[in-house]
Amino acid sequence: MNYIKDYENLKDKKVLLRLDLNVPLKNGVITDQTRIDKILPILRFLLKKNSKIIVISHIGRPKGEVNKDLSMRPICENLEKKINKKIKIVNNNIFELKKEDLFKEPNDQIVFLENIRFYEEEEKNDSNFSKHLAGLADIFVNDAFSCSHRAHASISKITEFLPSFAGLQLETEISALKKVTTNIKRPITCIIGGSKISTKIGIIKNFIPKFDNIIIVGGMANNILSHQGNSIGKSIKEENCETIIKEIFETSKNYSCEITYPEDVLVGKNIHDKSQLKELNEITDDDLILDIGPKTINKIKNIIKISETVLWNGPAGFFENPNFASGSHEIVKAIINKNRNNSIYSVAGGGDTVALINQNNAIKDFNFVSTAGGAFLEYLEGKELPGIKALK
Repeated sequence: MNYIKDYENLKDKKVLLRLDLNVPLKNGVITDQTRIDKILPILRFLLKKNSKIIVISHIGRPKGEVNKDLSMRPICENLEKKINKKIKIVNNNIFELKKEDLFKEPNDQIVFLENIRFYEEEEKNDSNFSKHLAGLADIFVNDAFSCSHRAHASISKITEFLPSFAGLQLETEISALKKVTTNIKRPITCIIGGSKISTKIGIIKNFIPKFDNIIIVGGMANNILSHQGNSIGKSIKEENCETIIKEIFETSKNYSCEITYPEDVLVGKNIHDKSQLKELNEITDDDLILDIGPKTINKIKNIIKISETVLWNGPAGFFENPNFASGSHEIVKAIINKNRNNSIYSVAGGGDTVALINQNNAIKDFNFVSTAGGAFLEYLEGKELPGIKALK
């Protein structure tokens, strides 16, 4: 894979830059700027090299139709303030756009194409669409790891028509994920949560041969508790998972991977309730398991203490109610404490996990926090992402 940081002369080169600026909007106002902040390094790098930058991105799912509520304009306005540079947004039909139509003014350095998903050809990975996009630039840079699990025109097919490079953020993301998948420093621990065990089974299967500890928390742990013969009351549980759980425990024995799950829990009668500590044999039919208890927290802390690498995906409980956030917050604190003396490499990802880390103002206290969502999970499963494969 070629990296843009190694490209020698970018002066006046027209760079088609694929970013992920799919930020949440409410009445045209950006409610979370994390993804914008993550792409600032590549923009500053290219500006310093005096490149001409053509940004491609998307917001939402307009399904191939123009939707003014999903315009790139609010992102352009936000970015202008952050980098103190004028940004032009091109509203022309992309099929009518030519290379010479861009950067007509000498001081123009950044232009944004309108939401690329306004064109149905994007999600169809259309070859002619990719070729036309490629005709606007001299080189292509993918700095959108979080979109790279999609075989879309501006991510995958376009690499057939332009010299193509990995951006700074994409390189950072892959480097961090390699440290929890291939270039591992052991002992290594995975803390994995979420509501459905079936959505994470691919990750668990991929990690059992490589990891020393897999800690299962959140709603998916209820399936294990039930499998072990414990009552889980009216707690969330996925049906038809007995075979999956049996397979997890059998495989873990073959590879000496320790599976940890809750030993005690915090329950309520509903998600808005106060918390009550219970042993597993004390759970009643009207109880809802919403967090891990102190014995489980201490066990997890002790595992983190002896770990050299930790990967975290999924909170330990219903942290939206502070009464059930203790388990998740204690995990954050345990990782931060190890990070302070550089005795652990920590990677976290997933929407809820990132929100939780943000609640603790701890983004900078982790070695890497991924906002990639689906691409993050698919990479951890061992799948080859179309956007990465195309760059190779």
